[in-house]
Amino acid sequence: MLGAFGAHALRPTLGPQQLGWWQTATQYQLAHAIALLVIAVLPLRRATLAGWCMALGTIIFSGTLALMALGLPRGLGAITPIGGVLLIAGWLVLGWSALERSGSAGR
Repeated sequence: MLGAFGAHALRPTLGPQQLGWWQTATQYQLAHAIALLVIAVLPLRRATLAGWCMALGTIIFSGTLALMALGLPRGLGAITPIGGVLLIAGWLVLGWSALERSGSAGR
């Protein structure tokens, strides 16, 4: 829905850079929303930690990009990498937990 809003309602008012930020924000938001739905049903020890990292990372990463696209100060861009690090941490925790589970399944 946010992607369509950007493509149709925001396209006439935003420049190419702002539209790029909007598109990146919506792509990451969609991908991590799906990942969070999958994580919610995974029987992994650290699934909750991975989920929290991804949820907070998505809010910070996608949120700051979307706010900058809408005209808020570009200084928010300094916060965006924190969201990216949280997203990466979520994926690493998820992978670690899955590897740990697969290692214990063979025992």
